[in-house]
Amino acid sequence: MKIKRFRSDRGGEYDSNEFNKFIQSLGIIHETTPPYSPSSNGVAERKNRTLIDLTNAMLVSSCASSNLWDEVVLTACYILNRIPNKKTNLTSFELWRGYKPNLSYLKAWGCLTYVRLTNPKRPKLGAKAATCVFIGYATTSKAYRFLDLDSNVAIESVDTIFHEDKFPFKLKKDGSHDFTKQNDFEPSSSISSHFQNQENMDFEPRRSKRTRKERDFGSDYYVYNVDGEPLSFQEALTSSNSDFWKKAINDEVDSLISNKTWKLVDLPPGCKTIGCKWVLRKKLKPDGTIDKYKARLVAKGFKQKEELDLCDTFSPVTRVTSIRVLIAVAIIHNMLIHQMDVKTAFLNGDLHEEIYMDQPEGFVMLGQEDKVCKLTKSLYGLK
Repeated sequence: MKIKRFRSDRGGEYDSNEFNKFIQSLGIIHETTPPYSPSSNGVAERKNRTLIDLTNAMLVSSCASSNLWDEVVLTACYILNRIPNKKTNLTSFELWRGYKPNLSYLKAWGCLTYVRLTNPKRPKLGAKAATCVFIGYATTSKAYRFLDLDSNVAIESVDTIFHEDKFPFKLKKDGSHDFTKQNDFEPSSSISSHFQNQENMDFEPRRSKRTRKERDFGSDYYVYNVDGEPLSFQEALTSSNSDFWKKAINDEVDSLISNKTWKLVDLPPGCKTIGCKWVLRKKLKPDGTIDKYKARLVAKGFKQKEELDLCDTFSPVTRVTSIRVLIAVAIIHNMLIHQMDVKTAFLNGDLHEEIYMDQPEGFVMLGQEDKVCKLTKSLYGLK
């Protein structure tokens, strides 16, 4: 597997002379994303989110300190590389190494372990093992990593006993510190009989005496929903405001046709179409009255297949800082700022992928019912 392009943010760790010389020697093109635009590198950012979610889950479940976050992130990455991918049903480990990983040695992070002391450190009298916490897997050898609770030092070993049902950090939080003598005592007969008697008793659950009151949203809520927004094309045509909705729909279609958003073609063999639907909304004024009726044709982009119908999925957005700088410059030079709204601005972008869509409901061309729309411009809903 040869790497052709390497995309990263503008972090200093990717901008050193040594690193640039290294990738240039291998013929790799280094792409950098614009500042403060994590959406431009969506695949890597989503993987970071998955790692952080796993890290947070392991820290919370084991009640461990956030100081161990680096060990948890390495463990989360180790586990993710051994989880099958939905697309290929293979693990990253298997794709890289060529054989299936062994999952029998995976252990619960943060569990109690007893690591056998090596001969130079083991005294003739006293403990033969150190009380530790499992914190991950060694990167340079086939061993586990542990945190010694007595010396607070990380060690690596394979000669250990795991107790995956006990978590020292959680026990410490509850006030219990003794891990070596938990099984050395038995409860007295009086105490055990006392709890057994309590277990056999029937308790009546306590019920709330508060009376439940039906929630009142007010009369305005019901009046507002008497004539709401239609959920479909047919519902818009049969509503009391059908004339307004028809005009809004016709305006949207005229705008799409004048922009040459699609052209009717025969569906090529082996290709599939994505559907579309009408989204109908009422635009309101500040006083709550209706400003206009808005209709928008939206493609069902969730049916698009990655690497077939799309490559990158991101939408550049102006930063608030840039807007503030613009306003400040205008004030300094005593300039006027004009705001402009471009109708269907998103639809001006050209499409380089071949995407086929069903003809819009209510606007199927007579005699060409079997044809589909090949999109040449961007459409709302596409990824």
